[in-house]
This record gives sequence, structure tokens and C-alpha cells, in this order.
Amino acid sequence: MRDQEIAEILKRVRTIALVGASDKANRPSYEVMEYLLHQGYTVIPVSPKLAGQTLLGQLVYEKLSDIPGPIDMVDVFRNAEAAVGVAREAVEIKAKVLWLQKGVISEEAQQIALQAGLQFVMDKCPKQEIPALGLEK
Repeated sequence: MRDQEIAEILKRVRTIALVGASDKANRPSYEVMEYLLHQGYTVIPVSPKLAGQTLLGQLVYEKLSDIPGPIDMVDVFRNAEAAVGVAREAVEIKAKVLWLQKGVISEEAQQIALQAGLQFVMDKCPKQEIPALGLEK
């Protein structure tokens, strides 16, 4: 995916479901969630282990389908195998974008997302892409 396409996604997206959220401040998912919140996005953490608790002031949900309201982007902090199931869930909830974090490579998840009409980003991190593309607030 080209930089221009990624920039358009990041400009358009407002609500992000962060799958694989962690309550450990030193984990990448925590750092990215915190950064995205500071950038003005609504970030909804998803973690079966933490469901019902709050993380960075946001209620944690067990799964994507538990989230009330529309989700623009699903940001995946899970391994490639788990990303396939998350891709299916993202399609079910009618997300617009499926974003797999750095190191998460899944051609099957990509195929599921693209066949359903979702935009797809793989092996990138919005926390790195936002400043690199000059989109920081």
C-alpha cells in the first residue's frame, strides 16, 4: 500500500478497535493505544482477558461484536494465525479498514478483508506512519 493511501486512511478513520490490547505500559499495544488517543482518535480496546475493565480510560470489550456503534478501523496486535479470525470478525461488524501491526503477516487475513471490500494495511504501525506522513496533531 502506498503512503498516499495510508495517509487517506489515517485522515478518514475516527474510531479504532484495538484487538490484543494490553494493560502493561511497556507493551507496544499499550503505547500505540495511548498515542492514538493523544492524536484524537477514539480507541476501543479489545481483550478477552481484560473485558469489563478500563484501559487508558476506555472500557475494554471481549470481542469486536460486543462494541456498540460503528468501527472504522480494526488494528490487530495478535499473531498471524489469530489475525484470520479477527479479519472475519472485522467483516462481520462492517469495519472499513483492517490494519495488521508490524510483524503480523497474513495473506489469508488480507484475502478475507479485500474480498469483503475492506481496505487493508499489513506490517505497519500507525504510531510510526502518522509522524512519517506529517499527520501528527
